[in-house]
Amino acid sequence: MDLTSQKIKALALQCGIDRVGIVRAEKLSAEEGRFRKWLADGFQASMAWMEREPEKRADPQILFPGARSVIVAALNYYTPHTHEHDPSKGKISRYAWGDDYHDVFREKLKDLVEKMREISPDIQTKICVDTTPFMDKAWAVRAGIGWLGKSSNVITMDLGSWVFLGAMLVDADLEYDDDVVADHCGSCTACIDACPTGAITEPYVVDAAKCISYATIELRDEEMPQPIAEHLEGWIYGCDICQDVCPWNRFEKPTTEARFEPRERETSVSLEAIANIEHEDYVVRFRKSAIKRAKLSGLKRNARAVATNTTPRQTL
Repeated sequence: MDLTSQKIKALALQCGIDRVGIVRAEKLSAEEGRFRKWLADGFQASMAWMEREPEKRADPQILFPGARSVIVAALNYYTPHTHEHDPSKGKISRYAWGDDYHDVFREKLKDLVEKMREISPDIQTKICVDTTPFMDKAWAVRAGIGWLGKSSNVITMDLGSWVFLGAMLVDADLEYDDDVVADHCGSCTACIDACPTGAITEPYVVDAAKCISYATIELRDEEMPQPIAEHLEGWIYGCDICQDVCPWNRFEKPTTEARFEPRERETSVSLEAIANIEHEDYVVRFRKSAIKRAKLSGLKRNARAVATNTTPRQTL
């Protein structure tokens, strides 16, 4: 049996992937222009790695010579739990409650590759899950997974924005999806209005230097910038505010992936525990967790910032 787009989508469902769109592997010219302007405006803040080889991000032929098609995948990570609003604890972004999605998603895509090769043994592929220089949101929009919301998150019609995005470049011609999802944000500005630091500078544009997620995960400064620290609202790792207020997330559905359930049933962590944790215990506690991205020094800094900017004030 020939490997068809319909068969690939059926196999993806068997692998636990929730949504798939397939499009031709061609350069994202308009998207590259917008990305370069975002860089020119300095909105990448200290993430210098985003400045490297922007042309590779936009052109799959540079990233993977011989690419003919892009298989774009979405993985639902929503679990029906809520954050604790306890001033002695720091909130964790929903995406990091369970196991590291890079590992989980890559495993599913590798499983898909194996199933595809049972039909077409010679097919060549390249898996892209976040760490690859790849414009995953732009490809998700082009493949009809959803539309780019004003928060810059991809929003799907039936799962909201609680989805991870991944992709696979393949050297085979397939049948392509051409049903791009229209922008359904309309006149809504809920995400812009709710952002406590004003990080969404205009619809669809985020200034990382003002973003709580950037500050608590990517920023390596010894101390949290005060304009961010004063508005953390309890977030110790990441931030879900723009997604929590999005009306489209009323369509959220629980994921079938058990590894995205909160570890130890924790959606927040004790600020005191983080302040006192030793490196050896940190390694064990956050093994195979996305939270390790912040490093121990970053978590401790975040805990201090949350504690000293919470009423009543705490000292760590």
